[in-house]
Amino acid sequence: MSAATPEGFTPTGTISTTQDRRRVVFATVIGTTVEWYDFFIYAQAAGLVFATLFFAPAGEGIAQLLSFLTVGISFLFRPLGAFLAGHLGDRYGRRLVLMLTLVLMGASTTLVGLLPTHAAIGIAAPILLITLRIVQGISAGGEWGGAVLMAVEHAPKDKRGLFGASPQIGVPLGLLLASGIMALVAIPGPEWFLEWGWRIPFLLSVVLIVIGAYIRRRVEESPVFTELAERKEQTRMPIVQLFRKHAVLVIIAALVFAGNNAVGYMTTGGYIQRYATDPEGPIGLAPADVLGAVTLSGASWLVFTWIGGWISDLIGRRTTYVIGWVLQLVGALLLFPLVDTGAIGMLTLALIVLTVGLGLTYGPQAALYTELFPASIRFSGVSISYAIGAILGGAFAPTIAQAIVQSTGSTTGVTVYLAAMTGLGLLGTLLLRDRRGIPLGPDHEAEQAQSPVYGLSKA
Repeated sequence: MSAATPEGFTPTGTISTTQDRRRVVFATVIGTTVEWYDFFIYAQAAGLVFATLFFAPAGEGIAQLLSFLTVGISFLFRPLGAFLAGHLGDRYGRRLVLMLTLVLMGASTTLVGLLPTHAAIGIAAPILLITLRIVQGISAGGEWGGAVLMAVEHAPKDKRGLFGASPQIGVPLGLLLASGIMALVAIPGPEWFLEWGWRIPFLLSVVLIVIGAYIRRRVEESPVFTELAERKEQTRMPIVQLFRKHAVLVIIAALVFAGNNAVGYMTTGGYIQRYATDPEGPIGLAPADVLGAVTLSGASWLVFTWIGGWISDLIGRRTTYVIGWVLQLVGALLLFPLVDTGAIGMLTLALIVLTVGLGLTYGPQAALYTELFPASIRFSGVSISYAIGAILGGAFAPTIAQAIVQSTGSTTGVTVYLAAMTGLGLLGTLLLRDRRGIPLGPDHEAEQAQSPVYGLSKA
């Protein structure tokens, strides 16, 4: 494509003022923080109270499995959200999708906080809970791709990893906020928490929606999409084009995220919270103490996520990932041996060590994914790859871990599972070429269409 840049258009990868740069970064951080706060408080509650309040008639062991399954079931609907958001984002813009996903996530989260329990309305309670969790999954499936493209497509080409880390940081910030508020409402005691306390974090979502929507409305559309729209070059059926030409790339990119997501969901999916606080289990720590440890690990994850994005601009996405996978493996191998000591200090140390590798394999992901796909189908590509990776990785990781421990009476099998998923992520990374600095605008679609997968000239 050789059309001239439209008059008055800001070129791809530039931001005219420092104020605009801060606005883009702030909007992506705040927006994803709100989205993932909503997503994580559900996972926290699934590990701590939903089994008792919504699934108790199934019996203790089955109730907890069902509770964790509701965490995982939302992932099955992430591809639907990714398909819808990808189509809308490639056809009508990144900014529109970000507003829609924020409101959808916030509304469903607030309604969870208002749900009657099984004791009040019977089987309707878990059905409503699952329905709202599905809505959360649809929203999460569309949110990430839009936030990532807004950040990276606005960024100077030598700072894409750093800019791309801003929506990535929103995830540990969401965990930090969710765990912190859950820890605060758990302080008055288990009875209060079980009866009323758990609802407060869900209801606070209303305030966060208003703040997030206000900030996102002030951000300009991505320059890549603006140029596509000016030239009327949006793809009519972006998803069809994606799978026709780039199916292998989508699967490999999904494997990269799956390796990170499965290990990360030991904390973000609520499994460690449940395992460490189960009064009938081997540890039996206080919920407030465990939530405090998870909160500290969220802060550590944030730092190493930012470092991962920053370093990837210096040494490349692929190299940063490989280092991250090695460190993540170390964290996975140490996790349960340290947690099983039963000491809150060791549990905290285990979670913080785990976040080093998790951060280095998550911080560069926004820039990596953005540089993998052509401009005209990029929203669809990054969103669907992310959604599939989430299903393969974190969707049922807590359920798998719970089933392994229940059937074997040991956490050794969980450690093997986490190590295997880390290896899968490393394999996906090694199959990809590093495309750091590749032009992102529609003028370079031919170059972008060359497959970054080793052994393939085109996807």
